Amino acid sequence: MVGIAATPDGGGYWLVASDGGIFSFGDAKFFGSTGAIHLNEPVVGMAATPSGSGYRFVATDGGIFNFGDAQNDGSLAGQHLNKPIVGMAGF
Repeated sequence: MVGIAATPDGGGYWLVASDGGIFSFGDAKFFGSTGAIHLNEPVVGMAATPSGSGYRFVATDGGIFNFGDAQNDGSLAGQHLNKPIVGMAGF
């Protein structure tokens, strides 16, 4: 596992694997994943939305993947980065 995010009430959490597979525990609902598709680079972090009704995760190339009520605010995928992305902060 490469990332974890808690639900707002603390009653559950999501884990994300490097392939974008999501594992939900407690009251965390599953909103989707990239576990079944090929990613250009591995996922390195995730964050839950403040409502707990979505999450997003990021890959080392800056690709952002949004699920549930996580809005698409842009992505760095396809751009040259001097160094890989190594994590993600919360919303």
